[in-house]
Amino acid sequence: QVQLVESGGGLVQAGGSLRLSCAASRRILGINAMGWFRQAPGKQRELVATITTGGSTNYADSVKGRFTISRDNTKNTVYLQMNSLKPEDTAVYYCRQSTSLYDFWGQGTQVTVSS
Repeated sequence: QVQLVESGGGLVQAGGSLRLSCAASRRILGINAMGWFRQAPGKQRELVATITTGGSTNYADSVKGRFTISRDNTKNTVYLQMNSLKPEDTAVYYCRQSTSLYDFWGQGTQVTVSS
């Protein structure tokens, strides 16, 4: 059973930075894409950023220019570098690693940005 373990969340002041990590407990074969989602209280989960197997990236307009998604295949890990954080970025962040057959999800990590 593969599990994705997230880390790096926490409490920061507006304008600060955090780096989220999402590591697979075992190597997953056939990864097509990795992504980060977030869910704020009372809201639906939304896509934040994705990176394909070919390295193409895509970002939500709300985070473009501030967040950077990257991956380290050797460590089976996907990262989300978050800079210039805003209070509206406060949410639980979930990572996802996808194959053609399954989606694997992290447990979520809380990011709180104070004013």
